[in-house]
Amino acid sequence: MRLKDKKVIALVSADFEDLELWYPVLRLREEGATVHLVGEHANETYLGKYGVPAESDLSFKDVNPADYDGILVPGGWAPDKLRRYPEVLDMVRYMDEHQKPIGQICHAGWVLISARILEGRKVTSTPGIKDDMENAGATWYDEPVVVDGHIISSRRPPDLPPYGKAFADALAEQE
Repeated sequence: MRLKDKKVIALVSADFEDLELWYPVLRLREEGATVHLVGEHANETYLGKYGVPAESDLSFKDVNPADYDGILVPGGWAPDKLRRYPEVLDMVRYMDEHQKPIGQICHAGWVLISARILEGRKVTSTPGIKDDMENAGATWYDEPVVVDGHIISSRRPPDLPPYGKAFADALAEQE
């Protein structure tokens, strides 16, 4: 259980891409990590695009990012909502400033764009937001996973196995 002492924030909001939230969460938990689902409100059920529910453990305001080793941002339409919360952007900026793993897949890049942390970074995402990523100063690659330091990005659900592994590996390497 190489991740038994690791704690991760998994952001959640309505219309998250079901697999892009649950696949990495379950993979990290299988390796022993504690993963808290964090939404606008604690103990609220959010439905994914395909109806899979996710109940938040904590609210954005309940979380101190200093208590965590990494953060996951799911795709779907949730990122367009998540990026509107200053607390979410502060969490992402904290993780970036402290070089802690930030996982983003599909449309999750919108949150990193709004946090203004992509200048000079190498990333991927769903091709639909390629222009947004490049306009934020990133270099975009059409690859299943792109790892640029502590930022782990991926395109879409078929890329979840290498994305989940790359994020878990980055988390395991953290001191």
